[in-house]
Amino acid sequence: MGYSIEASDRNFEEEVLEKSYQKPVIVDFFATWCGPCQMLKPILDKIAQEYDCVVAKVDTEENPSLASAFNVEGIPDVKILANGQIIDGFVGVLPEPQLRELLAKHNIKSELEEGLAAIQAEIAQGNLEKAETLFQSFLAKYPDNRRVALEAAKFFIGSNQLEMAQSLLVPIGADEKEFFAEAQAVKALIQFKSEYSNPTGDSDLDRAFTKAAGLAVAAQYEEALELFLEVIETDRDYRDDGARKAMISIFDLLGNDNPLTREYRKKLTLALY
Repeated sequence: MGYSIEASDRNFEEEVLEKSYQKPVIVDFFATWCGPCQMLKPILDKIAQEYDCVVAKVDTEENPSLASAFNVEGIPDVKILANGQIIDGFVGVLPEPQLRELLAKHNIKSELEEGLAAIQAEIAQGNLEKAETLFQSFLAKYPDNRRVALEAAKFFIGSNQLEMAQSLLVPIGADEKEFFAEAQAVKALIQFKSEYSNPTGDSDLDRAFTKAAGLAVAAQYEEALELFLEVIETDRDYRDDGARKAMISIFDLLGNDNPLTREYRKKLTLALY
């Protein structure tokens, strides 16, 4: 896990140059009046929490000699240092996905992403107790990280700890556009789990809807989408348009670029119109 520091003329050699021989240092040249700098700040703060690196923030107004030494002309100007040398950088606000790609290019690893991948490996191997222990550890280590909360919520739904899952989703507000739609979709998974565990009704449609809900919880999304689609084709108004809403929730879980989302959006449109 990395950290952020305020760097200046006084501590730059020790806290930036010398540290860069131990781990990469991301130097953020900024100014308090700079709007784009303020947009980049939370992204770099997140990187500092997740990656094995140092984020050093240099106020160019207070440290003009450092800005001059690094040929800073526009801000924000970000330099990535390793072993005392600049290895890469960018000017302006780089979107978070591209920043992560840039770091990956230089083998700067996210401890969080590696940890989540390790948890998924434990789940795949059936080591659910170990996976839960790891999730609890990550929730304590990254209490405000929405990605951890969402992945943990999905796990707790699978292990029928629905109240725990719900509590992890409550803090994710509508203003958090990156995570809100997925959080709402995970809440739908809680409803699917409840439906599957406590089915209501005994008609063919009831049984089909319940089976589809169980498939969605088990992450068998294609089978779930196909069955929800059959419910829509049989009775569009069943459960107040519940099957269509269920499909939309699965699309939000998978993301717009997922092939299943693209395929079944078209099938849903044809079924509805």
